[in-house]
Amino acid sequence: MLKRMHASPAMVVALIALFSSLTGVAVGVGVAKAVPLAKRALVADNAKKLQGKTVTQIVDSVPAPPAVSSVASLVTVKTGAWAMAGPAWNGYTVTCDSGQKAIGGGWSQTTPTAGAVWSLSSFPTADDSGWTVWILNQAGAHSGTTYAVCLK
Repeated sequence: MLKRMHASPAMVVALIALFSSLTGVAVGVGVAKAVPLAKRALVADNAKKLQGKTVTQIVDSVPAPPAVSSVASLVTVKTGAWAMAGPAWNGYTVTCDSGQKAIGGGWSQTTPTAGAVWSLSSFPTADDSGWTVWILNQAGAHSGTTYAVCLK
């Protein structure tokens, strides 16, 4: 058997407030208060500073921002050669130009032999002005290129 529930006094008050806010009375009161504010805004200090210009005139009077250089012009890649006879390991550092910071780096092998040459580590220098790569050569003579990606 279903039990019918009655609305609480708080629900009744909330519903009355809801319905009265949806009526024209609330809108009328809001418009009546907004009109004097709009009239005052026309003569406010900020409006006087605009000297009667329209929004379009103000936008047209703003100078265009300076041209932004492309990201490609901000990035350079520096290279350096490495060579060693194995078995050995060594670190090779490529330095960026003055005022630039290294944001990446790596290495490649000119004489590829599978399993003979390995990268031990790759990291920026302590002051971020270059990139260091440690390479392990297990056997034979190998050479290649080290890289530093530099940001102006």
